[in-house]
Amino acid sequence: MAAAGDADSQPACGAAPDESGCRRRCCKKLTELPAEVLEYILCVPSLSHVDISSVACSCRRLRDVCHGRGKVWAHQYARRWPRLMKSYRQNESWDWLTEYRTRHAVGLQIRRTVESISKRFFTEVPCVGQVLGDSFAEIESLGAPEHFCEDELISILNSDRRKSLTLKYYAKKILYFLRQQNILRSLKAFLDQPAEQQSALEGAVLVDQYCNPLADVSLQSISSQLDEITDKVKKTLRTKNPSHPSMRADQGGCFVVEDLELQRQVLCALNSVLYEQLQYKGNECDYYNPLNSYIHQVLLRRMGIPISLSVLYMTLAQKLGVQLEPVNFPNHFLLRWCQQPRRSTDIYDYVYIDAFGKGKQLSAKECEYLIGHQVTADYYSSISTTELLLRMVGNLLNIGKRGEGNEKSYQLLRDSLDLYLTINPDNVQYLLLQARLYFHLGIWPEKVLDILQHIQALDPSQHGAVGYLVQHTLEHIQHKRHPTEPEAKRRSAVVHADVLYSVGLVMKHKRSGYNCVIYGWDPKCTMSLEWITTMRVHQLSNGANQPFYNVLVQDGTCRYAAQENLEPHLAPLEIGHPEVGRYFTEFSGTHYVANEELQARYPEDLDETLCAVQKLYGGQSTEPGENSVEKQNDESAAV
Repeated sequence: MAAAGDADSQPACGAAPDESGCRRRCCKKLTELPAEVLEYILCVPSLSHVDISSVACSCRRLRDVCHGRGKVWAHQYARRWPRLMKSYRQNESWDWLTEYRTRHAVGLQIRRTVESISKRFFTEVPCVGQVLGDSFAEIESLGAPEHFCEDELISILNSDRRKSLTLKYYAKKILYFLRQQNILRSLKAFLDQPAEQQSALEGAVLVDQYCNPLADVSLQSISSQLDEITDKVKKTLRTKNPSHPSMRADQGGCFVVEDLELQRQVLCALNSVLYEQLQYKGNECDYYNPLNSYIHQVLLRRMGIPISLSVLYMTLAQKLGVQLEPVNFPNHFLLRWCQQPRRSTDIYDYVYIDAFGKGKQLSAKECEYLIGHQVTADYYSSISTTELLLRMVGNLLNIGKRGEGNEKSYQLLRDSLDLYLTINPDNVQYLLLQARLYFHLGIWPEKVLDILQHIQALDPSQHGAVGYLVQHTLEHIQHKRHPTEPEAKRRSAVVHADVLYSVGLVMKHKRSGYNCVIYGWDPKCTMSLEWITTMRVHQLSNGANQPFYNVLVQDGTCRYAAQENLEPHLAPLEIGHPEVGRYFTEFSGTHYVANEELQARYPEDLDETLCAVQKLYGGQSTEPGENSVEKQNDESAAV
C-alpha cells in the first residue's frame, strides 16, 4: 500500500523500459480511483487499524480517503467494538478516528484499574461493596463515556475462559456495580414521575434489573413477550366473539372496554391462555425462591408468587382494555375488578382476582378464607405503584433475611435494602439494618457512618445503637489505615512438615464426594471448639491435630476440610465457583495457577503444585501461562 504513494514520483525499480510506463499507469490508477472504491478496498477484513494508519501516512490522497469521519475508520471501529455501534445514531456524523482513539485509551485505563484491585484488596474481608465503590470512583474519575467502560469490562469477561481469571473476577464485580448505579438512577427518575404515569411492569423490571444487573433484562424484551401473550388471548377471544372491541386494542393498552360482560370475556380468555394453554402457575413448592420475584424469570419459568403473577396479569388485562387494580392484601397479593360503572368505595362492589390461584375470582368474604382470618376494609383498597414495589422488594428482603448467611443471601439482602431505601429513604428500621449489615461484613465503613448520621437525624431515640456502631466503625477505619500483612506460610518450616497438599490442586472429598480446589491451608485446625464439636472433628482418626484446607467447592460453597478426607482428583476439572478468580489466574488443565497475592501468602506452594501435578498426571501437565496481574480475596477461613 505504501508504494502507491511513492508511485507518482518515479517508476518501479528494475522494470523493463517498455513496461515502466504501464507499471506507472497501474500505480497511478490506484490513487486516482474514486474515493468510494478506495474506501471499499481499505475496508477488507485483513487490514488492521495499524495498517490503515500506515496507509494514511503514505500520501495525501490516501490520507484524505482515510479521514476520521469516513467509512474506513467507521469500518475499523465497528470491527473492533461491534457492541458499541448501537450507541451511535446512524443519521449523525461521527469522527470515528477520534472515537477509536478514545475507546482504545479508555480500554487501557480500565484494564490498569482492574489489574490494580487485587493488590489493594486481597487481604480485605469479603467486600464487594468496598472494592467496587472505590474502583467505581476511580473509573468515574477517568471522565470516559460509560458505554466505553462497560464495553471494555465485557471484553475482559469474554476472553479465554480459562485464563485471566482474577482480571475477570474484578471486571465482573465492577460491571455489576456500574450497572446497578445506572439502574438506581433510572429508578429514581421513575419514582419522580406522576403516580398515574408509573407502570407496575416498568417498576418490576427495574427491580429485576437491579438484582440481576449482569442478565440481559430490558423493558422492551419483557413487553415483547407480553405482546405475544396478548396476541394469543386475542386469538382465543376471536373464536368466542369475533367482533369483540379488544380486537381493535393496540399494544399500548390505552383502549378501555366499558361493557362489564365484554370485560368478563377478556378475563376468561386471559385465564384460558395463561393458565391452561401456557401453564403458568403459582410456585407453591419453592415459594421463597427469589426467582419467583423477577419478571424475566417468571416469564421464562412460567411460575411465580402472587405479586409477580399479578403484575403480569394486570398488564395483560390492561393491554386488552380491562382496568384492574393491585390490592395489598396481607400474605396474598390480589387484584380487584370493579363491577360498577363508576369507581366505588364499597369493597363488595369488586371482584377480587387471585393470579396465584389461576385467575380465580373471589368475593370480599372469600378473600379472607385465603389467609384464615378477618381483615378490615382498608386491606381491600387499591395501592399505588410505589406501594406495590415496596411490597415486591420487601418480599426479596425477607428472603435475604431467611438466607443461610452465605455471600448469595448477603448480596440479595444488600440489593433489596438498596432498592427499599431508594423508594423509602427515611425508613429507620431498614437504615439500621443496612448499617448493621455493612458493619457485620466489614465493608464500606464510610458509608456506614453516613447511614448512622442519617438515622440519628431521623430518630434521636436510636442514639444507643448508633453510638455503638459509630465507635466500632471508626475503629475499623483506623485498622484499615494501618493494616497488618498476614505472615507467609512456607512449606519448608518444620511446623508445616505434615502438610501434604498445596494451593491450586484439584481435589476430591473422600466422604462427601465433592470436587474442590485448595486455596489455603493450616498445619492444624484453627476453628473454634464449638465448630470442632459441631462438625464432629473428634471422630476423625487424626482429629483436629492434622492439616486442614480451605477449599472452593464445585457447588459454590467454601469449606474447611481435613487432610485425611481429601485426595487428588484422578481427572482434574474446572471448579465452577464464583470466587475462583479471587485466588487463581488460570486453570492449566491439571491445576489452578495461584495469582501473585496468593503466591505471596504461600510462596513455596507453586513449585510443590507443579511437582505434584507431574507425579500425578505426567505429560498432562501444562506450564502456567502469563501470570496476569489479576487477583482477589473474598473468603476468610471458610467452613
